[in-house]
Amino acid sequence: MTAPPEAVEEVDLVELMNKRAQGYGMLARLFREEVDMATLRELQGMRFPQATGNATVDEGYHQLFDYLKRAWDDSVTELAIDYVSTFIGHGVNGYSAAYPYESVYTSERRLLMQEARAEVLATLRENELKRGDWNEAEDHIALELEFMQRMALRCAEALADNAEDEAIAYVRTSYDFLENHLINWVPMLVTDMRLHARTLFYQGLGQLTLGTIQEDEAVLRELLDSVVEEPAAA
Repeated sequence: MTAPPEAVEEVDLVELMNKRAQGYGMLARLFREEVDMATLRELQGMRFPQATGNATVDEGYHQLFDYLKRAWDDSVTELAIDYVSTFIGHGVNGYSAAYPYESVYTSERRLLMQEARAEVLATLRENELKRGDWNEAEDHIALELEFMQRMALRCAEALADNAEDEAIAYVRTSYDFLENHLINWVPMLVTDMRLHARTLFYQGLGQLTLGTIQEDEAVLRELLDSVVEEPAAA
């Protein structure tokens, strides 16, 4: 989904940020709601990379590809059923599904609307972002991935305008959000997705998401390290 760390200096940074935004946007869409026919056709028309250098990302792509190449019109129903089974479950307790909320994985009793939700809400407000008409809590994984998408888009715009300090601030905000939120709970979510998902599609989505944030963490860290090292080298 993003360039390997060693390739950061070799790519156009505006292009890199736009690709990051595109990747996070796709992941957010797939977690936000069930796959409809238009989305299924769009996914089937995509070209997935054979090898990215990240084993977890590659596994996710391979699982998605294996499902999509065999998918038919009735697969929309199958995916809708699996979406409910994977992310909603029976609603009996915090262990019946891969509940897509940070609070479930970071609160002692696996409850919704806990401290993580308040922290994400504060971050959204600090960055003048709103969740729109969607009725889910702010610590839903789709909204957290959307936050990363928005920061990447803002960074791309700042770079295109030669606003370097502003672009660095967006990179730092993105990295801090990854460290303080997504990295802390997505691995546990993906473990539960492996347990509850019945289709390769949602198995693959979990792996792709985990690999993406791990890879992106390394890319953003290298970008920030290069900024710190630059004055000393001057």
